[in-house]
Amino acid sequence: MIKRWLGNLGLMILLAIGLMIWGALPWFAVLVVVGLLVLWLLFTRSGRLTIEATRIGITNLPQRWGATLVIVVGIAGVVGVLVAVLSMGEGFAAMLKQTGSNDTAIVLRGGSQMETNSVITRDQIPLISTLAGIARDKDGQPLVSPELSQVITLPTAGTGEDAHVQFRGVSDAAWLIRPHIELIEGRKFNAGVREIVVGQHAKLQYQDLEVGNSLRLGNQDWKVVGVFASGDAHDSELWTDTATLASAYNRGDYQSVTVRIDGNSGFDQLEAALENEQRLQLDVLTTRDYYTKQSSNLTNLIKVLGITIATIMAIGAVFGALNTMHAAVAGRAREIATMRAVGFSGLPVVMAVMLETMLLALLGGFLGGIISWTLFNGYSVATTGFNFSQVVFQFKVTPELLWNGLKWAMGIGLVGGLFPALRAARLPITTVLRAI
Repeated sequence: MIKRWLGNLGLMILLAIGLMIWGALPWFAVLVVVGLLVLWLLFTRSGRLTIEATRIGITNLPQRWGATLVIVVGIAGVVGVLVAVLSMGEGFAAMLKQTGSNDTAIVLRGGSQMETNSVITRDQIPLISTLAGIARDKDGQPLVSPELSQVITLPTAGTGEDAHVQFRGVSDAAWLIRPHIELIEGRKFNAGVREIVVGQHAKLQYQDLEVGNSLRLGNQDWKVVGVFASGDAHDSELWTDTATLASAYNRGDYQSVTVRIDGNSGFDQLEAALENEQRLQLDVLTTRDYYTKQSSNLTNLIKVLGITIATIMAIGAVFGALNTMHAAVAGRAREIATMRAVGFSGLPVVMAVMLETMLLALLGGFLGGIISWTLFNGYSVATTGFNFSQVVFQFKVTPELLWNGLKWAMGIGLVGGLFPALRAARLPITTVLRAI
């Protein structure tokens, strides 16, 4: 009894190690493993016996379709939930990565990780504008945009509940610094006037943001004069003139400065210039690096949450597979004993039960992946972003997520089929045949 207990413990340890290795395997390594298995099945006697035993088991599946569906549906649920949750993180990260580029940079107070806790004084702006590495427009003016970020509340279009929105103050140079942003309706705001242009997602997400409407913000009336499209996080923002926003909300200083980089070496020049300028204690990042860092905390949280939920569901799916396959082995005891009596060794029987379970798991994985792709890929949602305001983004079901979902399915099938397979190989042949 102790020997059997120690043997099962050792098997569990090996199984855990095997699952960790399986989860870390890249796609080409998995293909190698599958290729070796196919070669073994086709060119060895045990492999050919395994194929025959598997064929018999699959032929009997319609007789136990209810139990079979337990495995398929259970694993499809695990994969579907895992892929759906992780696609939320992928979509949010992809949206923020699109927001930045290596052609633009953001200047923040030294040690600040984000705009909301950064301060750049007004007297620092002229000095920043003279630094090397900053591109200039056709008139020779530096492409520098001192910016403010004010979080406001607006009622949502769907429920009317208040949600946080980023109200960004920018300079005229902001349009040249971010040339991908296009005005799709109305016109740009005028400096010194309480006028707003809104992102295309913000217009759909919140009430009363149509061109021509007026809003009451900061105890003052603001007029919506245009709608812009950026294809990134700015689509969820409201823009106005920096000086006007600062005056309305009694903001004396700026929070960040966004600049256009001059050529491939421009960022290195700007970074070196900031380090050498003792009067400025500022940090600089490319906007791509900045927004990538901002997305990391939320995407990591979503990843942990998704894996935790999927693990809990996977445990249930494993027990469902164990019960189903144990019942299948018990129901096929005479069949398995007969195969053993006519020359099938233990290995083909074990592999046959394992292959049957893995095929069902693979079917469940494909089903879960298809459901996630159909329901969630491109699905738009809004969540609180790094600046404590709502950001609209789309779920992104990537091939990598689908691949990881299939690997999870196969892992569940491996665990759920192993012990019933070993039980099938250990069936006492003579005892079972006497009962026929």
